[in-house]
Amino acid sequence: MSAALPVTLPLLMAFDLDGTLIPDRGDRVADDVVSALGRLRNAGVKLAIITGRDVSPSRVRAAVQPDAVATNNGGRIEVNGTLHSEAIFTPDDLEAVLAHELDGARVVLFTAERLYVDVPAGTEPEPWMEVRGYAPLVDAPRDAILKVGYFHAHVAGFAQRLRDSHPHLVLTGAQDPYPHFLTVTPEGAHKGAALSLIADALEVPHARTVAFGDSDNDEAMLEVAGYAVQVGTLPLLARHAHTQVSEQTDLGAFLQAWADQLSLP
Repeated sequence: MSAALPVTLPLLMAFDLDGTLIPDRGDRVADDVVSALGRLRNAGVKLAIITGRDVSPSRVRAAVQPDAVATNNGGRIEVNGTLHSEAIFTPDDLEAVLAHELDGARVVLFTAERLYVDVPAGTEPEPWMEVRGYAPLVDAPRDAILKVGYFHAHVAGFAQRLRDSHPHLVLTGAQDPYPHFLTVTPEGAHKGAALSLIADALEVPHARTVAFGDSDNDEAMLEVAGYAVQVGTLPLLARHAHTQVSEQTDLGAFLQAWADQLSLP
């Protein structure tokens, strides 16, 4: 899949993190990507990170210098370093999300300050928990939850039941490339809405936005972007993409070529 790059300078480029801007579970942006983004930024392009993570790595922020950052699949948005919007579960919706029948599931609740997770007795916490800072699941406040994550081999069935009973909630995962991981966010908290809100906040016409993504939670963002770039080969995203970068490691060359076409110094 390929298409000619737009000749009009984009005003906003929005990037997913894992598998798109950086390798999965990484925390470093490749030098050629940093260089290309610098060229585009100097020409007036606004940059945004829109990620499923609850926190974007400080090294990534420093390298990209984004004008906006959306975390929790778009549920929490900062624009120019200031909180712009935050989507929190209602008590009834949270109760429904937590009413699962998945024996042995690892459940994680995310707030803006920390995460809450069940760590079975006799087991060691995983490194990502230690880095983020965590507390027992039972201590989670019920009025500040931004995202719920499930890890379980049979999470797809639970996801379908939740879609049937609460179609207004946003569910991602439970399918390739993350068949054993389900993320649930409140109504309206998805990457497509985040891209639109960020564009409005930065006064960028939606037609002048470019979105980059590789996974199912990027589908809404690619769908609403003025120009959509699929990174990787997930079939689900092909119908929304104007062009494709087959490998994450090729992103820098793609962005450099875009800057070259625009004759940027």
